[in-house]
Amino acid sequence: MTDDVMRFFAAWMLTHETADEGLKAAVERGEAGGAEGMSGGPDAFVDGLAAMVAEEKERLKAELEARARGELPPPDEKRDPVLDEIRFEVGELRGRLDNLESMLESILARLEARP
Repeated sequence: MTDDVMRFFAAWMLTHETADEGLKAAVERGEAGGAEGMSGGPDAFVDGLAAMVAEEKERLKAELEARARGELPPPDEKRDPVLDEIRFEVGELRGRLDNLESMLESILARLEARP
C-alpha cells in the first residue's frame, strides 16, 4: 500500500516536473522568437503565448512583493470616487426605507390597538 502511494506521488511529481520543463522551454522559444515568431509554425503561437504569460507572471510577482513590503497599497484600497458616491446614496436610501418601515409599523400598531 505504502509503495503504491509513494509510486503515485512520484509519478505525479515527475509529470509536473516534465510539464514545468516543457513550459520553460516554450517560454524560452517564445522569447527568442519575438512577436513575429508567433506565426512561424505549429508551436510558435503556444511558445509566444507562454512567453507573454511568463512576462505577466513576473509583473504579478513584482507587484505582490512590492505590496508585501508596503510599497503599494492593497488593491481594495484603490477606491473609485463614483462607486463611493453610489455607496453613500444607497446607504441614505436604506436609512430612509428603514424610517418608512418604522412609521408603517407604528401606524399598523395604532390601527390594531383601536377598538
